[in-house]
Amino acid sequence: MGDAKKLYIKTYGCQMNVYDSERMAEALGGQGYEPTGTPDDADMILLNTCHIREKAAEKVYSELGRFKGLKAANPDLKIGVAGCVAQAEGEEIMRRQPMVDLVVGPQSYHRLPELEAKAGGGAKALDTDFPQEDKFDHLARRPKASRGPTAFLTVQEGCDKFCAFCVVPYTRGAEASRPAERILEEARDLVERGVREITLLGQNVNAYHGAEGGLAGLIWALEKIDGLERIRFTTSHPNDMDEALIEAHGTCDKLMPYLHLPVQSGSDKMLKAMNRKHTRDQYFALIERLRAARPDLLLSGDFIVGFPGETGADFEDTMDLVRAVGYGQAYSFKYSPRPGTPAAERAQVEPEVATERLYRLQELLGQQQRAAQDAMLGRTVKVLFEKPGRLEGQMGGKSEYLHAVHVHAPDAQRGDIRAVKVTESAANSLGGTLAD
Repeated sequence: MGDAKKLYIKTYGCQMNVYDSERMAEALGGQGYEPTGTPDDADMILLNTCHIREKAAEKVYSELGRFKGLKAANPDLKIGVAGCVAQAEGEEIMRRQPMVDLVVGPQSYHRLPELEAKAGGGAKALDTDFPQEDKFDHLARRPKASRGPTAFLTVQEGCDKFCAFCVVPYTRGAEASRPAERILEEARDLVERGVREITLLGQNVNAYHGAEGGLAGLIWALEKIDGLERIRFTTSHPNDMDEALIEAHGTCDKLMPYLHLPVQSGSDKMLKAMNRKHTRDQYFALIERLRAARPDLLLSGDFIVGFPGETGADFEDTMDLVRAVGYGQAYSFKYSPRPGTPAAERAQVEPEVATERLYRLQELLGQQQRAAQDAMLGRTVKVLFEKPGRLEGQMGGKSEYLHAVHVHAPDAQRGDIRAVKVTESAANSLGGTLAD
């Protein structure tokens, strides 16, 4: 057999893209490709793109420009664009950057082998359909090689919420849930390969309906898998956080006390303009029920400032909501229009005003994150060790609350879960000593 071909994948954006990149690599493994960490010696380069951030498409074109020299030096090099930018602008990518050989959307990457074969024959290959078949049914079984102790597992894709700022319904399609038995099979396979923590992924993961009892039912089914010690899920919409899922946070030992629950704004006027379909008081009531079920729950959120029509009073409503809720972690962004979304056609907030608001919000969120970390001092947490730290004998991992923790533990192995007493709080991590 000849030398294996080398595949370089660069992944942008969310955890779902990380999962998709893994599956694309596996799909192309059957075509003789092995992963490489550099594009310089690759036989195929794939950019797995995200359309959420500002100027996402321009960043893709800029990245492609860096590969022109590689393509000139190796005319057999195949270059592909996958993911949400590919879905949104597939034909434009082919027109604007002729050196691209294949373009594949996030719902069609199970067809990568045939697209690669088509590109290998010298033809352009484009597939941005929303196919009727389930792509997961057509992917090869995951290889049995051992892997790290944490893994992402996509259980739901697409979104039917149509928030006014979001491109997901247009790039990922309508909400679709994978059957529970397929998810459980993949989870067991991951555990056999060394995984101890699984994060369930979905654009709107708590709208999952592929198991009896929805996402809570799936979590309880996963809870029964021996060797799987931790379960997380992201990203959630407040309107789909049902009572069974709230109760699971209080009663399922394997479901970690961390929840990413985006609200985007604290202003009812902005929430309506964003088409979020809930109010700030409904969000407050939901947080109250969640904390009643799990008092130590660490909350994370997403916020957009400078959304079209946002006034100073609307922004102060957001600041008020943040102070009232108290977030252990959060992501905040200045609004930028996405072509094809309703908000893109509206009058925009002055950029300097939005920038000043973002700075103020991030300062407050940073204070809350630091306070949440400082509150861990003296507490004992359970840390899942993932990799050696920078110092000799040091191991790093994540606590139940998703805090990064470093500890001197020369006898610890990847995948161990150890009790750690927290003794230090740094900017973005905790330090501690073994307590067991």
